Amino acid sequence: MKYRIDKEGLLDRISAWDAFLKRKVHLIACGGTALTLLNVKPSTKDIDLMVPNLDEYEYLVSILKQLGYKSASGWGWERGDGFIFDLFRGKSIHTTELLESPLEKGNHFLVKEFDRIYLGVLNYYDIIISKLFRATAIDMDDCLSLFRDKKKNMDFKQLERRFKETASFDVSEDKVNKNFKHFLKILEKEGFYQ
Repeated sequence: MKYRIDKEGLLDRISAWDAFLKRKVHLIACGGTALTLLNVKPSTKDIDLMVPNLDEYEYLVSILKQLGYKSASGWGWERGDGFIFDLFRGKSIHTTELLESPLEKGNHFLVKEFDRIYLGVLNYYDIIISKLFRATAIDMDDCLSLFRDKKKNMDFKQLERRFKETASFDVSEDKVNKNFKHFLKILEKEGFYQ
């Protein structure tokens, strides 16, 4: 059975973690988690969080292990309640390396500051870029939903420039650029792009 978690459930889980921490940890939501926190999607099936500071990443993982979490996949941590937390270190999401740390000015939005946890959401451009690098059907749908919802706050030329620059550092540059072209065709069909 696949469980799903909504915005309130995400904030409750982060709040529970916060109670066990003795040091500050910055978490930046990405993927479907970011879209759920931005109210673009009602819920997500896995929880995707970036931990940009490597010392904070090591500290958080040590606390999660004490709380009974076990490694579930390359980036995943779980403790048998149906949810996998993918924790990405530094400025990478899966195999996509972003141009800059999500902690740099303008690269994220604050969602909530807990006592120890600072919870932000990745900027719209990098959410789309990281999803288009993978480009599953769900990723494409998510990108379209985010674009529909936030188009007033997005500059298409900036998205295109940032995408191409990020792609230029990727070993699969041609493949991910094709994903972007496919996304453009979808936007054209929807009337968002000429």
